[in-house]
Amino acid sequence: MANKEDNLKKIISHSKEYGFVFQSSEIYDGLSAVYDYGQMGAELKKNIKDYWWKAMVGMNENIVGLDASIFMHPTTWKASGHVDAFSDPLIDNKDSNKRYRADVLIEEHVEKIRLKTEKDVAKGIKRFGDDFDEEQFRATNPNVLRNQAKIDDINARFKAAMDNDDLAAVKALIEDLGIACAISGSKNWTDVKQFNLMFSTEIGSVADAANTIYLRPETAQGIFVNYLNVQKTGRMKIPFGIAQIGKAFRNEIVARQFIFRMREFEQMEMQFFVRPGQEMKWYEHWKAERVKWHKSLGIDEKYYRFHDHIKLAHYANAASDIEFDFPMGFKELEGIHSRTDFDLKQHEEHSGKKLQYFDPEINESYVPYVVETSVGLDRTFLAILSAAYTEEKLENDTERVVLKLPAFLAPVKVAIMPLTKKDGMPEKAREIFNNLKFEYNCQYDEKDAPGKRYRRQDAIGTPFCIMVDHQTLEDNTITIRDRDTMEQERVAIDKVEGILKEKLDIRKALS
Repeated sequence: MANKEDNLKKIISHSKEYGFVFQSSEIYDGLSAVYDYGQMGAELKKNIKDYWWKAMVGMNENIVGLDASIFMHPTTWKASGHVDAFSDPLIDNKDSNKRYRADVLIEEHVEKIRLKTEKDVAKGIKRFGDDFDEEQFRATNPNVLRNQAKIDDINARFKAAMDNDDLAAVKALIEDLGIACAISGSKNWTDVKQFNLMFSTEIGSVADAANTIYLRPETAQGIFVNYLNVQKTGRMKIPFGIAQIGKAFRNEIVARQFIFRMREFEQMEMQFFVRPGQEMKWYEHWKAERVKWHKSLGIDEKYYRFHDHIKLAHYANAASDIEFDFPMGFKELEGIHSRTDFDLKQHEEHSGKKLQYFDPEINESYVPYVVETSVGLDRTFLAILSAAYTEEKLENDTERVVLKLPAFLAPVKVAIMPLTKKDGMPEKAREIFNNLKFEYNCQYDEKDAPGKRYRRQDAIGTPFCIMVDHQTLEDNTITIRDRDTMEQERVAIDKVEGILKEKLDIRKALS
């Protein structure tokens, strides 16, 4: 774990040094769990958004976009259950005064047990190689079976406690498992309490209870209250989806781990409206599609896994997470949920408006069921950054830090450099820069020795560098350097656009 924690520290430090992410209001000592995206971060974030939007809206004829407002009528949150039930179980350690989420303490304990099994499996693979039957080992090894039984028992007790809203049982489980505070090492816990995560504010000029509204804690409800508007004006036939990228706000109890858990964050969501009874087919479809999207980023498959929910949210009949192996271990990156007709039925009841769809195929009206895919934009940013951050030892005993970002997501696509600041090289480099900037985000870089400039571009993840030298002035050729291989190729200037177009084309990834 220490190694992983070191990795997170390196990523945080690198993010600040190269203009990806800054602590919010840093000159005033910062604001906890709120971050600003710098010049490189803003570009990378925009590129991730554009790629998700293209894959979700551009590539699907039956999915359209929406941009709903952050402020919504307060009854929205009564209907959705957030006013009464949007809480996390909170527990304090009496000796360190450190606050924890009770469910996270239990999940982390379960993960420690699971890692024991993975260690046993790794030993078996090391000892027996190709002769090792992993499936049989997992099904018969006494240690593995004992650990799995422990996990199943903990999960069953936790689910029963949460289903019955029995917070005393949650505390008892934490005590029985001997979970200690990471800071004080003591097991001296307070009772578990529920903590509502919504931020409230006042609308209008008079501050009274009637004017209390909330900053939205999720973007989904903006889609639900607009579902009929979109369906009618867009003449949408079921099944169809509505996609949205937007900010949400949660007053997190424990907000740490850099941009993984923030109080102000962005979601990329799609709500897919289906005929009742067909939701499980579409749930499986979107599980597969979303995994495909993540894999299209070219990140190693070992970073991903599925986690089916033990305790379902009040609105769901099936739920699964795509988890990513962040520097803090496997954590939720995206949720795929079958939300049934809960939300639309609730809004019907609280608004007194009919939210039904007339299905001409079966000549029937019904409230559609909904399958949701919801991925954190900031978490996707962190996942891509974590997988890309690479420290390399080079042949000449030097080292480089390189961000091996997917080329089509890189903040800067190409850097144009004159070898020296004389003999007409800067003018030629500027000419190439001015030609390419219409198509790509480029950087003009003439400061320092070429090696230093290459290192700087590696550190921000620029996939290609173009060097203008003496030969360029003689025969109109340049060298183009590849970030990952560091190989340089001499090509004619008029071929550059074609090479970049091919290498930065997102079509291959999308298809």
